[in-house]
Amino acid sequence: MSNNFIKTERQDGVLKLTMVDLKTRNALGPEMVDELYEELDRFEETPEDRVLLLTGEDPSFCSGANIRRFREEIRSKSASQISDGVSGLPWGEMEAGLENRRTAEPNSPPLMPLRIHNLQKPSIAAVNGHAIGVGMGLALACDIRIASEQAVFSEAFVKMGLIPGDGSCWQLPRLIGLSQTFLLQYTGDVIDGNEAYRLGLVSKVYPKDELMTEAVVLATRIAQGATYSMSLIKYLVQKSMDMDLSDSLELARVAQEKVQGSEDHKEAVQAFLEKRKPNFQGR
Repeated sequence: MSNNFIKTERQDGVLKLTMVDLKTRNALGPEMVDELYEELDRFEETPEDRVLLLTGEDPSFCSGANIRRFREEIRSKSASQISDGVSGLPWGEMEAGLENRRTAEPNSPPLMPLRIHNLQKPSIAAVNGHAIGVGMGLALACDIRIASEQAVFSEAFVKMGLIPGDGSCWQLPRLIGLSQTFLLQYTGDVIDGNEAYRLGLVSKVYPKDELMTEAVVLATRIAQGATYSMSLIKYLVQKSMDMDLSDSLELARVAQEKVQGSEDHKEAVQAFLEKRKPNFQGR
């Protein structure tokens, strides 16, 4: 079945997914979300797909949520629903709100960054243009982010009277610290690729006409590596962020026992002894 909003390309172990909706600058609408979930499920189920490369159709990466749908949601709510429980000091109301919250739909847009974060294969975001709101959240959910100098990042939720519900309240402090997180999220200020690099949001920045070439080179290089080991590296890094060193080392010991029995480890040892480049299979 062909997609309307997600373009797929496969080459040398790399699955390149391009978000395409030029009318909205690749805003993350329900149809795009459904297609993206399907492609990510297929990505994990396909052994030949070893690295995800996520980008958007120029001139944008993803402009965030479709704002026109916000107006539809407001119209569908009664005045009491909109005003209920809202005060100037809302912290005390959060506990009751959590107890009464509805479980999010499994494939809902706000959970898309979590789906990407939980991929058991390496992921790269090539941010070519606007990465606004949840669009920035999609980029943050990837393991590695690279950007063009013309990329545009913004935690724009506050400008719409919203909060960052895309996981960036969890991601950003771990990447750039509390002060810079609050600065971006309180102001919704726009930053370019070079400033994102300075802050540590992206690993590399390139001229716009070089970004995709460099992204494919990096993704292909990783896809040719020991991606089974990379999957466990990702697991260890994520788990270790909430562990002390002792527990992290114990978890690493278990992981090391697993990779020592992998075909990739055997191939690496044999290639070393034969003085040749290893041919990893990701298993």
